[in-house]
Amino acid sequence: MSTPHLRRAAAAVSVAVVLPLALTACSSDSKDSASGSAASSAKSSPSAASSMPANMNDPFGPACSSVAKDGAGSFSGMAKDPVATAASNNPALSTLVTAVKKAGLVDTLNNAQNITVFAPTDDAFAKIPKPDLDKLLADKAELTKVLTYHAVGRKLTPKQLESGSYATLEKSDLKTSGSDMAYTVNNGSKVVCGNVPTANATVYIVDSVLMPPK
Repeated sequence: MSTPHLRRAAAAVSVAVVLPLALTACSSDSKDSASGSAASSAKSSPSAASSMPANMNDPFGPACSSVAKDGAGSFSGMAKDPVATAASNNPALSTLVTAVKKAGLVDTLNNAQNITVFAPTDDAFAKIPKPDLDKLLADKAELTKVLTYHAVGRKLTPKQLESGSYATLEKSDLKTSGSDMAYTVNNGSKVVCGNVPTANATVYIVDSVLMPPK
């Protein structure tokens, strides 16, 4: 075979070898790029668990974000005070605190040990027509009955709220249900910030006032 023919044959062989290698490299780069994009996307997408507390013993719920980050009204601050005092440092519980004072229950709640309190927010009390709320606040006996119905004589964990019936300090039972950090009391009042520690109680802040059975 002549020298020009040999050179052309060698060139053809080189192209035949290099081209598949180049295509393989391009394909690999494309896959790596796609894989990297997918990984990046997965990292940037919030997971369903992101709304859960990092520690299952921590407070949870949508209203927890409005709690002060530091000071007496923060979670760490409330944990140092007995429950009635702790509630007085949370602006969202001002109506409840007023009611507790009118009923003369501050010492009762502060001196109780290892209780659970379902604490209605100001918005919860606002659901009651004003004439009815004013009447309740003026009737110490009835107010005491309603407020003690919000307290259970032992500490309840979120797990225990999934399906339970618990005796209150008022002596009637209340019922809890739910799962995955979404709980209701008496099938109507929702826990909006739960598992809040105080010095002598666990608090579940709720969006409706609980009324004891007649």
